[in-house]
Amino acid sequence: MSSGQTHPDPRRVDERLVRRLIDGQFPRWAGLPVERFPSGGTVNAMYRLGGDMVVRLPLIEGGVADVATERAWLPRLSPLLPTAVPEVLGEGVPAEGYPGPWSVYRWLPGEIPEAGALTEPVPLAQDLAAFVAAMRAITLPDAPKAYRGGPLATLDAPTRAALDELRALPEEGVDCDRLARVWQDALGAPAHEGPPRWLHADLMPGNLLVRGGRLSAVIDFGCMGVGDPACDLFPAWNLLPPGARQVFREALGVDDATWRRGRGRTLSQALIALPYYRKTNPAMAGNARHVIRAVLSESR
Repeated sequence: MSSGQTHPDPRRVDERLVRRLIDGQFPRWAGLPVERFPSGGTVNAMYRLGGDMVVRLPLIEGGVADVATERAWLPRLSPLLPTAVPEVLGEGVPAEGYPGPWSVYRWLPGEIPEAGALTEPVPLAQDLAAFVAAMRAITLPDAPKAYRGGPLATLDAPTRAALDELRALPEEGVDCDRLARVWQDALGAPAHEGPPRWLHADLMPGNLLVRGGRLSAVIDFGCMGVGDPACDLFPAWNLLPPGARQVFREALGVDDATWRRGRGRTLSQALIALPYYRKTNPAMAGNARHVIRAVLSESR
């Protein structure tokens, strides 16, 4: 995702800096208008460049490796996927006081879907399942490990710490005891058997674009790699209503163990995000609350 600026000590980026970077490294685009693109994300700043490009600059050190990952893999993945993905048009280097790499991408039109306000939830669920299935079918060698995708138990300590934080926030109205049982159920699910599968590994609503209610693009592949296929089930709880959620599951043929792990991973992300972002990033906190409600409703 892009530019929520809630992490400590984000890099300072503004339109004047982006203008200097573009003029100095890509003179063919000098003079094109530069305008900040608002986003609820937290790792990158985004600026529209002219009418059909976007500049993306990491705001924190943790986003720097994502730049190299996307440059290396997006051209290889794009022909294998049924949905548009970002296309790198320019590879920026440190300059003008900005300390890391940055990229210029082709602009992908569309709107970010909003949980609870989907116009075509079932077709969207089918589109998402087709994208996830295509990712899983990729067999390119030398794949990186996904940022998410390792054993679920590695998330146990931060998830339980987040539950403890939420217990101290009664105004959030979170049933932490029930959620702890859902989390424990996920930990008890059988692990993924077989080789790791290709994943996007960050299928948050802010990384999806829709047009006419249908999936038009998937963006932000910085977490991509191979791992537990349960990691790409996030949209089942962070976006889709119950009926479409079931369509998504059936289209992918998800077994019970993978479904339980996927629900646990999505819940873990939401539990950690809510206390962290509740006062600084309404989009992230709102989606975390939505996930918690969806998981509680499904676990009745």
